[in-house]
Amino acid sequence: MDVLNHLHPAIVHFPIALLLVGSVVALAHLYHWTAGELRPVAWFMLAVGWFGGIAAVLSGLVAQSGLPPDAPYRDVINWHIGTGLGQLVLFWFLLYRGWIYRTTRARTARAVRGRHNVDLLDDPSARMWVTVVLLAGILLIVATGWNGGILVYQWGVNVAGV
Repeated sequence: MDVLNHLHPAIVHFPIALLLVGSVVALAHLYHWTAGELRPVAWFMLAVGWFGGIAAVLSGLVAQSGLPPDAPYRDVINWHIGTGLGQLVLFWFLLYRGWIYRTTRARTARAVRGRHNVDLLDDPSARMWVTVVLLAGILLIVATGWNGGILVYQWGVNVAGV
């Protein structure tokens, strides 16, 4: 069981980095901050980061299961878990909408309306809500990491020897 307690901190940094950088790359593509083709890079990083987030959440839930239920840091853990799950839901929604956008049925419907965008990140009518979702995702990542840092550095949760 001790190995499982150390699995969460070993896993968690990959989805943090992938989701943060993927969000920034998607925003860069949305607002044409560069001439490069960033769309596939953004989707790849967001997808891999989301799957890594599942592993991070599962390993975190296993690691916290051995902690005392009446611990003084339980509120911080609950916020940490809540924001972590919120990230998964938010980025799942974005990935799902991006996938739906690329289906043949959706392409046909857009073509009938005279819009021939092939990707959600290229659709000007989706720019605002996609931006809001990406920025909210970034804020959730920061909040989750902040609470995780409080758990480790202030309370010493699941730190070897404590």
